[in-house]
Amino acid sequence: MTESSLLRKFDGPLTRDLLLSPGGFGLGHVPAKLQPTAVTTSVCGYCSTGCSLTVHLKDGEAVSLSPNTEYPVNLGMACPKGWEALTVLDAPDRATTPLLRDASGKLKPVDWDTALKTFVARMQGIQSRHGDDSIAFISTGQMATEEMALLGALAKFGMGMKHGDGNTRQCMATAVVAYKQSFGFDAPPYTYADFEESDTIVLVGSNLCLAHPIMWERVMRNKHKPEIIVIDPRRTETAMAATLHLPLAPKSDMDLFYGIARILIERGWINREFINAHTNGFDSFAEFVLPFTLDRVVAATGLSAESIERFATLIHEGKRVSFWWTMGVNQSYQGVRTAQALINLALMTGHIGKPGTGANSITGQCNAMGSRLFSNTTGLLAGHEFANADHRAKVAGILGIDEARIPREASWAYHEILEGVLKGKIRGLWIICTNPAHSWINQRLCHDILDRVEFLVVQDMYHTTETAQRAHLILPAAGWGEKDGTFINSERRFGVFKKVRRAPGQALSDFSIFRLIADAWGCGKMFDRWDSPQSAFQILKKLSAGQPCDITGIEDYRMIEESGGIQWPLASGARSGASGEQERRLFVDGRFYHPDGRAKFLFEAPRPMPEPTSAKYPFVLLTGRGSASQWHTQTRTSKSEVLRKLYPQRLYVEINPNDARSLGISPNERVSVESQRGRVTAQAFLTPSVPVGQVFVPMHESNANQLTDAVFDPYSKQPNYKSCAVRVTRIGA
Repeated sequence: MTESSLLRKFDGPLTRDLLLSPGGFGLGHVPAKLQPTAVTTSVCGYCSTGCSLTVHLKDGEAVSLSPNTEYPVNLGMACPKGWEALTVLDAPDRATTPLLRDASGKLKPVDWDTALKTFVARMQGIQSRHGDDSIAFISTGQMATEEMALLGALAKFGMGMKHGDGNTRQCMATAVVAYKQSFGFDAPPYTYADFEESDTIVLVGSNLCLAHPIMWERVMRNKHKPEIIVIDPRRTETAMAATLHLPLAPKSDMDLFYGIARILIERGWINREFINAHTNGFDSFAEFVLPFTLDRVVAATGLSAESIERFATLIHEGKRVSFWWTMGVNQSYQGVRTAQALINLALMTGHIGKPGTGANSITGQCNAMGSRLFSNTTGLLAGHEFANADHRAKVAGILGIDEARIPREASWAYHEILEGVLKGKIRGLWIICTNPAHSWINQRLCHDILDRVEFLVVQDMYHTTETAQRAHLILPAAGWGEKDGTFINSERRFGVFKKVRRAPGQALSDFSIFRLIADAWGCGKMFDRWDSPQSAFQILKKLSAGQPCDITGIEDYRMIEESGGIQWPLASGARSGASGEQERRLFVDGRFYHPDGRAKFLFEAPRPMPEPTSAKYPFVLLTGRGSASQWHTQTRTSKSEVLRKLYPQRLYVEINPNDARSLGISPNERVSVESQRGRVTAQAFLTPSVPVGQVFVPMHESNANQLTDAVFDPYSKQPNYKSCAVRVTRIGA
């Protein structure tokens, strides 16, 4: 692809500087002095898109990366983070040896033998004094599927922990629960080809251009000249490229979708045949939405009647309509029912199971889907349920363990584990590959909680994260590119990533660390069959048999690679990839995963924001991704000189020029942003992209979550990161 054609394709929301920067969206090159002698491929370890990268090797070691042109996900494209994935492995603050806090409070290097003995003695000591449930773990959506499964099995079946959750709770729990309740299983139905097949694309709470730029590239490849409808309070980069932007009031999504449903029903713009054959509960839903008149929706959302009616008309006129959502929906106090309001629109119009359709949640982390299915946290391995006796017996039989070792109920959720620390019930905490001291909601409270833990173990690539600096013991872990395994991306596609570099110093893969801990704990025999990630994958296949996520038809890693990745399900005897279909949707036959094969219409009345604005705190705070070059808490992206040049260097707050004028705030002035929980200093960025009465702060800076409010969806237990009340003042005013 030439430079000019690439610029035309991304004309609008992506900037020329980003495209032409070193390590940009496809214009990089391998320096002549590093021309490799061999190549291999590996799936990227950042976001859920699941791009494949070509790894250029010299003397058996990776020296550079470029996008894989043959892979059906990214089709030769990569975002800045993918281009720089190797660079961040060379950071000087890598954890290269275990670190143990001594009597003076300083972290000092120790050998692995000392670290393992300390881990076991402290954790088992806590259990002996306070019971098995007094220790817990918090994991991630960024480890290999096989590592997650081994951790969950070790912690719960071997070490006797009852409670363990992952940071997937922060991004995908809402979608998981919405799908389970509506469809009968956590089953995103789509494939990325649907971005190119739709003639009407509805994006809700999704700045796809920045958060998932390669998915946006797939939208740009759509030859149907699609209507792109963006529903977001802010005029984001994605909204700028939309054919219709609906800047609704924060958290009024449910009112809008229920009002749209009412219009569709009133005008007969629904698919009665599909509803009658494949769903339950529609008549009750139709009665429920009757009060959501156009006047009520206009009042709730702040949108014009004309724009709401146009939205309904575009859904009606579309032949292939797809509904997509990300964190703007998920990270909400009423996220599950909001997601289901979108699912209801897809069901009532029959836009599901066919090319270019679907009610489609876009995942956050590279392996959030692997965490959802195989982490053994709030669900038993391979989508089974802890409370189901048949499921426990099946898992115990396959693993060759005593069924009594499997808990009969699911773990506490993430925030319940942290609350357990406050209540004195959780005294030992093992945090793996995540950074809650930065990312968790209401940061000051989180810091207080972590500081109260009797024994805090952090297992990470870097010893400098905000969480690691609070640890009593740090275990040095290998990162992406330094170990093997699989990720499962947003469209349910298994992809293989490989060890192409040696981990520094004494750092080990998480898989190896878990094996060492199992041996030191005294339960190593239980995991003899888990002797490598490849062996673990074979165990996961057996566990998946008969489940909606059945992968018994995947032979091994080689088959995954040769097929261009493989979407679940693929049961034994089915075909995929090079010998079959690379793109496979769910519900093609209209059958869902509830016992009767039908999907459910689920709904309830919208609730007001838990923390409304007031005279003292007059602004609604919105949070989200700041740029395509930043990743979460910047633990990795901040290590790249190239990526640092592509994103702002300081915390900023977007504020409408009219609000700034009334407050006497000038462009680029340093201001205070304050909520009831904390105060941060930021640079004022005046922009009409944020409506009057709202402000926006990117989530990546270390102190952003001093502002956010610890409120949770009652069904998914996911935090409400996206809305709280704040005030903005000039420094010194």
